[in-house]
Amino acid sequence: MNTTNHAQDGAADEVADIVLDQFERLLAQHLSPQVLAACDGAVDDAAWPADLWRALNDSGLPLALVPEAADGIGLEARTAALLIRRCGQAALPLPLPETIAGAALWAAAGGGAPEGALTLVPAGSPVRITRRADGFVLDGRAAQVPWGGSVAALLVDAIDAAGAVHLVRIAAPGTVRDTRHNLAGEPRDALDLMGCTVALDEVRTAPDWAAEVGIGSVETVGAWARAQQLVGAMETCLASALDHARERQQFGRPLAKFQVIQHMLAEAAGHVAAATASADLAAACWGDARFVLATAMAKARCGEAAGHVAEICHQIHGAMGFTQEHPLHRATRRLWSWRDEFGSDARWQERIGRAVCAGGGTALWPMLVRLRAGAG
Repeated sequence: MNTTNHAQDGAADEVADIVLDQFERLLAQHLSPQVLAACDGAVDDAAWPADLWRALNDSGLPLALVPEAADGIGLEARTAALLIRRCGQAALPLPLPETIAGAALWAAAGGGAPEGALTLVPAGSPVRITRRADGFVLDGRAAQVPWGGSVAALLVDAIDAAGAVHLVRIAAPGTVRDTRHNLAGEPRDALDLMGCTVALDEVRTAPDWAAEVGIGSVETVGAWARAQQLVGAMETCLASALDHARERQQFGRPLAKFQVIQHMLAEAAGHVAAATASADLAAACWGDARFVLATAMAKARCGEAAGHVAEICHQIHGAMGFTQEHPLHRATRRLWSWRDEFGSDARWQERIGRAVCAGGGTALWPMLVRLRAGAG
């Protein structure tokens, strides 16, 4: 690496430190254990810590990945990924990861910098879109939408009669038919979009790098964000297990002195390291042709690791880790929830397999080489 690249990396690291320090200060001011407990399983306004969101929005962090030319902060993807991981570490009860990823996708599609909180509609029941003289009309229902009843707008992949997929922003999310929660107590709403009208400028064609045949751009960037969050939550679990093993005494010595515990911690650390590497690669591939495949690998690897890490860390904590009073559950319940959102690890593994088979055996090694180039 030459001197110029060293200088650029140093400047990027300095920006990352500033952004993460700012985020830490906001969390320290507004996100207490009491706030986390109050948001767990809450509905309506109680599920939305307004002061924290206001502070985040004022800081500009929701537009972290939006280029400066589009009135965003213009962070590098790897810095934005670190920010989203920190959201996962802190069990942030707000859709900041969805907003960061969604705002960047909308800006990349030529929509500019959106205002307010965004959420992403996972792929499920298809949403249809039909052209009308003065705009478009949607037909369908959206399920498992993160904070769907609280955000200013949502992004959805909608399919027209010809099978083409359009990126649609809905300013009014529609009628909330049912408010539910995932295992972590986060809102996952069902929205009725039937007859929802959309203006012409709220429908875009997603950038080529963010979508492939059969894989919508909203689903892909949602999986990318969840992979980063999973890494953050796994880091929290591992740190808690390490602290517990050092401090907890059994038979006159710390748990960390027992070889079996050391092996368990090493196994968990290996899963976290592998998941982190895959998420790093996906961050490095943001905005180029490798993005969908790198994201598929990251979501699959992080989802697989999440189950192992949660199991091992609960085993190390023992019965104490299953209590409501211990904070471990805030991370592990999110691991169990997030690994299935925006495509389970099995679903993304299938997509990886299809991509490999479609290219044939001779294309596999060049594909891996191209992906590896994104980690440089």
